[in-house]
Amino acid sequence: MPRYSVPFRAMVLKKLLPPENRSALSIAREYTLSVGTIYGWRAKMGRGSLRIEVGALSNRDRPLEEKRSLLLEAGRTREEGMGEWMRENKLHSQHLAFREQKVREGVTKMEKQEVEEMQPAKKKNRQQERECARTEKALAEAAISITV
Repeated sequence: MPRYSVPFRAMVLKKLLPPENRSALSIAREYTLSVGTIYGWRAKMGRGSLRIEVGALSNRDRPLEEKRSLLLEAGRTREEGMGEWMRENKLHSQHLAFREQKVREGVTKMEKQEVEEMQPAKKKNRQQERECARTEKALAEAAISITV
């Protein structure tokens, strides 16, 4: 059980972000926290392993499809509106880079699975093609022997 509640951690971390942009030291003094604790929470939030809203999925727990769609949406978002879009989606710039890496890993894994699943079918297809070629050759030889 965490020592500090989710809403408390969320409140502290939001003070680090715009519009307040406060220093970790000033927040630590205000709430009698260590600066290291605040930086630790921020690092966990950047990695997606810290939930900052009650009932919301942490960024780590979001499904791959949602991560992919958020990446695509981020690519379509203009640079001027990126900050607002990221706040609406409860993201930070580190999340996008991390997600892009995870999505690429997921796609690579899926491609490898598809290739592995196709291997037996390709092998069977090659066997059937060889059998057809042998049958055609035998039929051709039989046709020649009949006509001679």
